[in-house]
Amino acid sequence: MKINKIISGVFSLLILSSFIGCTEIEDHPDGRTDYSDLFTTNRKTYTYMNQCYGWILNYGMNYNYTMLAGCTDEAKDSWELQNGVTRKWNEGQLSPFSNPLEGIEGNPENYNYYYQGIRACNIFLANIPTASVYSEDIRNSFKAQVLTLRAFYYLQLVKRYGGVPIITTPDYDYTKVKRGTFGECARQILADCQAAIDIPTVEEWGWRSLDKENYRHVMTKAICAAIRSQISLYAASPLYNDGTITWTEAAEITKKSLDDCLANNYELYKKQPNATAGYSPYDVYFYSRTDLPVVNDKETIMEVGQMYMWNYAGLPTTDGQTDAGACPSQELLDAYEVVNGDMTESYPLLNLESPYLDANHLQPNLNPAVQGLYNQAKPYENRDPRLKASIYYDGSKLNLETDALLSTKTGGNCALDPSNARYTCTGYYTRKFSHYKSGRSGNLDGYFKEFRLAELYLNYAEAANEASTTGTVPNDAVDAVNAVRSRVGMPGIPYGLSCDQFRLRIRNERRVELAFEEHRFFDVRRWKMLDQTDKVITGMKANSDGSYSRFVVDNNRKAYSEKFLLYPIPGDEAIRLQNASGTNCQNPGW
Repeated sequence: MKINKIISGVFSLLILSSFIGCTEIEDHPDGRTDYSDLFTTNRKTYTYMNQCYGWILNYGMNYNYTMLAGCTDEAKDSWELQNGVTRKWNEGQLSPFSNPLEGIEGNPENYNYYYQGIRACNIFLANIPTASVYSEDIRNSFKAQVLTLRAFYYLQLVKRYGGVPIITTPDYDYTKVKRGTFGECARQILADCQAAIDIPTVEEWGWRSLDKENYRHVMTKAICAAIRSQISLYAASPLYNDGTITWTEAAEITKKSLDDCLANNYELYKKQPNATAGYSPYDVYFYSRTDLPVVNDKETIMEVGQMYMWNYAGLPTTDGQTDAGACPSQELLDAYEVVNGDMTESYPLLNLESPYLDANHLQPNLNPAVQGLYNQAKPYENRDPRLKASIYYDGSKLNLETDALLSTKTGGNCALDPSNARYTCTGYYTRKFSHYKSGRSGNLDGYFKEFRLAELYLNYAEAANEASTTGTVPNDAVDAVNAVRSRVGMPGIPYGLSCDQFRLRIRNERRVELAFEEHRFFDVRRWKMLDQTDKVITGMKANSDGSYSRFVVDNNRKAYSEKFLLYPIPGDEAIRLQNASGTNCQNPGW
């Protein structure tokens, strides 16, 4: 049985207990407490501001120590054998009164949870103009941080539920609260972030947090830029686009966000590891924590909790491992491009427009351009370097300090075994975020990157392509993608592709670069292609004769119809909103 995930909960309790212990607030005889009583000293103001951070989750492995990848075509989670949360999700066990991804260890019911955080932010923002603080710089820093937090909490809500009520004051008449449109919510998020960015830089408010351990997770202007980039991309995407934010505006916002981060010394992680530490900077980046002071990792914009790959998504050869977790799908493996020997040419492995010739994905529709480069008897040779950095496959090195290899063959050290949760059910294990020295004696796995610079490059590339009026992808969009690809030595995507052709390439690029980072779940939804991606999961069997054969892992998934594009509004809340507005406020299909 998986242990409780208590980091976030303890963090919140510590904040709350310190808040209570540090503030001597006298209640009125009728039991009321004035908000103003919470801000009568700098210490109280600072404590309440810190409390506003208490609704940030660890993400990454936040679903009872499973990954969101198992609810996408990225992976099949081995924990489904024990009726894990991804099994319930994939079987369609979702309703307005029960969401298998929420209300579990590590991930509370999101709707009410984030509104609690928003309410705390609203109380703070209403009182900070008159709160007791040591200086106006501190007042401005506190205000900027909490504006950013409110925007972040709203972003988490709208990604999951679509438009939600916009509440920006601590006191309101709930009977008059109505559900906002996605565009209205996006405008509020953009405005909060821009207001925070416009606040002058001071010691505790700038483009990076201070180089001190206790400031590691402080909100920054770069986080504002990342939120603006993501919400504008989403708002212009097919699922959410209500005409409020066009692709042209999204391109402008994503470009400004990227440029501002670049101008403030953010750059892709490029420190070359030694031969036994990792294959590439991309490899090492995900098992490394941001260094303080920042010297090597100038890419991470927002980092949250540590991953527990070795234990809950690890290899059975690791002492203390309990299950294999998110076992990568063959569909994900097929997304990694084929390269020639000197890395001067690369091509998608499959026809991206129609990747499979059958409904069960057992007949890949190979791209004619890979003929002579791709050998189905040696499927992992001549591939995008991010494949071996992100995924363990038959023949992978268990670590780079020895010659020991991973074997998924029958009787192998990491054998394919769909009946045992400690072993892969697809023929693959997740390598991303994993440190080869992690184990029972200590966790050295990486920390989850909620925002990083590579996403901003890809956000801009997608928006710029969609905003094109010529039918041809703009060179700037190609340059943005190629900046990301060049980090691992991948040849650039050529100029001059049609917008339709580039759309397929950028979507595939996001799938590869951002694998296991909780983007795929939302990407296929905002593109409204869930019914094309989440029906079937296949794997690869390594045979004793050295050959490989594809097989169906799961072709009975049910969470791909249109209603699964958005979470249902919680039932009680939908009823309250309907009573207030007189109209149905539930998401389609629920």
